[in-house]
This record gives sequence, structure tokens and C-alpha cells, in this order.
Amino acid sequence: MGVGVLVAFLSYRWITNPAPRVERDLQEAVVLSARDYLAQATGIIAPEIVDPLAPDRKVGKVYIYRSETGWEVSGYYRRNEDDKWHPFLMSLDAAPAMTHLRVQDSALKDTDNALLEVLP
Repeated sequence: MGVGVLVAFLSYRWITNPAPRVERDLQEAVVLSARDYLAQATGIIAPEIVDPLAPDRKVGKVYIYRSETGWEVSGYYRRNEDDKWHPFLMSLDAAPAMTHLRVQDSALKDTDNALLEVLP
């Protein structure tokens, strides 16, 4: 009976803990900001995006995690269905504002953006 009470008490504390919900809300806000920055940096008006809010395991794994300076968000994008998926890794500060974007997209190699790094 004591074990049952202990399990019930710990379950109640876990369910009523607001920290995971607050962290999830913060992560969602960061990913939404990252989507906007990605569209601006690539010049694509309405890219198809696979990111932590819209994962697609067929395309690849996506992540959001805290870094020393803010956040890191990874994912994939494409211009339309005829385009292949392009991986990206975006660094954001705590604000969140984009500080660096790495993409693997040869169409952007001549882009003049100091925050954009185009990988071969």
C-alpha cells in the first residue's frame, strides 16, 4: 500500500510540473522563428520545411537543442516537389535571432549573406 501511495504521489508531481510545458512552448517559439529566418535567408517565399514541429522520418532526423549561446535547430527544406531536400543547421541566440545558417544547396552558393554558409 505504501508503494502505491508513493507512485501516486510521484505521478501527481510529474503531471502537475509546469517546467516541461514551459520548455516545450519556448522550443516551439524558437522553431517558428527559425522557419521565418530560413525563408528570409534562402529567398524562398514558401519553402516546404521538415523541422522539429513537422518531422518526417522519411526525409531525415531533425533536432532542436540548447547550445552555449542559444539554440541549434536542424531540418530540411525544398522549394517545391521537384526539388530535392536540402539539410540545414541554424544557430540562434537567446533572443532568438539567427546567428549562423549552414545549408547544403548549390543554388545559394552565390548568395551575399554573411550569416549563410553554403556547403557543397
